[in-house]
Amino acid sequence: MAVAAENQSQPPQNDLPYVLILKPPAAFSIFGDHFFHSPKFQFLKAFESPLPLSQFLLTHAQSVQAILTSASGSVTADTIRLLPHLDLVVTTSQGINHIDCSECRRRGIAVAGAGTIFSTDCADSAVGLLLDVLRKVSAANRYVKQGLWSSQGNYPLGNKLGGKQVGIVGLGSIGTEVAKRLEAFRCSISYNSRSKKPSVPYTFYPNVVELAVNCDALIICCASTDETHHLIGKEVLSALGKDGVIINIARGPIIDEKELVQCLIKREIRGAGLDVFEHEPDVPVELLALDNVVMSPHNAFCTTESLEELRKTVVGNFEAFFSNEPLLTPVPLDDLPHLSG
Repeated sequence: MAVAAENQSQPPQNDLPYVLILKPPAAFSIFGDHFFHSPKFQFLKAFESPLPLSQFLLTHAQSVQAILTSASGSVTADTIRLLPHLDLVVTTSQGINHIDCSECRRRGIAVAGAGTIFSTDCADSAVGLLLDVLRKVSAANRYVKQGLWSSQGNYPLGNKLGGKQVGIVGLGSIGTEVAKRLEAFRCSISYNSRSKKPSVPYTFYPNVVELAVNCDALIICCASTDETHHLIGKEVLSALGKDGVIINIARGPIIDEKELVQCLIKREIRGAGLDVFEHEPDVPVELLALDNVVMSPHNAFCTTESLEELRKTVVGNFEAFFSNEPLLTPVPLDDLPHLSG
């Protein structure tokens, strides 16, 4: 058995450089592990080895030059320190909170992400969730499918999106795309971000509570960082008020989920559209019975079309790195964001 384990831990025997995968990206489960194939590098799959991760990394420490990861796979300082020849981390996600960027910066390790590939998909989903909550599309759909229309009459009317005051938390690439779509609905748009953006016509609020007070709906588009953890808590939700709607297509921990659940149960806000949760894939059971909540399983960021773009970008970044060429989508580590944008 020891010989078998040792053989399984060995990398393929050829001259191609090695890219370490700690945990398989979601694209592997959809398209197979050939999805990011390239004739210029080969994968070293830690998740297929029977060895403990630390032992696997020590075994291959001298071989690994790059890592492929995703939002569900953390690249910690401890992992980085076990790999003396690591020079690049590529993530399939737009967010980078799962990577210890401080350690990468200290070591001079480059980081590349998905760039803005997912921005339009996220924006489409954010507006779709907002429309669904306001117009009660999913709730009305259930009403019809349960045969209640004929027995109980018409379903209660929803509210229009047109002309609403919408606040965007994080006016980066995703937030900007959301704003563009909402302009078509004649919404009044305001935002909170790291700093005021002179190039946009929207009202800037330096404080999220103040933003919420002046909004009918709040859309969360910011990065998940230590500073934004539970940024949306009781105070912000109370400021949003009983007619307010909150949409989150960013990261679950940005919202204090326990406070949000209580506000929804008590109808202290009108409703919520949630694509992300604080402890995924676990969802608070209280939300399952609420008709004022629309949920999706953290897939707002992606479509089949954008996955193909991602494939080209990920492979392109690795091929550029191993050819000593500039990365396609480098992440600047000298100015890590508080809020996206």
